[in-house]
Amino acid sequence: MKRTSRYLSLLFLFLATIPFAAAQSAVDFQLGFGTVHDKSTGAGIENQNSPNAFGTCLVVSTDPTCQQTPSLSGFFLGFGADIMLSKHFGVGGEASVTPVKRDYGPLSFRQTFYDFNAILAPVNEKKVVVQLQGGIGGAKTGFSFTSSGCVGTAVCSTSSQPVGSSNHFQIHAGVGVQIYLNEHVFIRPQFDLHYVPSFTDQFGSNVAPGAMIWIGYTIGDR
Repeated sequence: MKRTSRYLSLLFLFLATIPFAAAQSAVDFQLGFGTVHDKSTGAGIENQNSPNAFGTCLVVSTDPTCQQTPSLSGFFLGFGADIMLSKHFGVGGEASVTPVKRDYGPLSFRQTFYDFNAILAPVNEKKVVVQLQGGIGGAKTGFSFTSSGCVGTAVCSTSSQPVGSSNHFQIHAGVGVQIYLNEHVFIRPQFDLHYVPSFTDQFGSNVAPGAMIWIGYTIGDR
């Protein structure tokens, strides 16, 4: 919790500098669509029908109540902003999240990555900007349990209850090519690498590669 508060404080500080920076240089706001991948741990979790409900288990055919934990994949939605303090150097922040929860054995989960980066633009031309990013942030895996119930045949309801989350520090690296469609609107394909120590508690590797297509708008003098 303390670590998350520190990252949020840094994000608020970053956003507070945007009005000043916009008068000095270029500011980008962007929305992204992409994915992040990691393999499964191969472990299992007992479902609610087991005497050892939500305990760990071995995924074998002789244990029908043991459900395997998933790999990380699927659609991620991204939000970001950056400030180019000069033609070739800037700072930025971005976050990506799975907007729809996925199954994690008998549980559901939502994955979030967020990071704050230094940005190097070795190529910065009118139509094309090459960005190299490197920074730190966090990775949060939030878990919940969904249950359904009925009172007779008249009233049925489904509820989702949070059961906890796992928060990790992460190191982020990215490379993207920002292509301007006009003076302000751009599209940027970007490849990312998330190194998350102890991410093997939830998935099969501490390294999670990803890709994102960012669509954005630049304010200020490039």
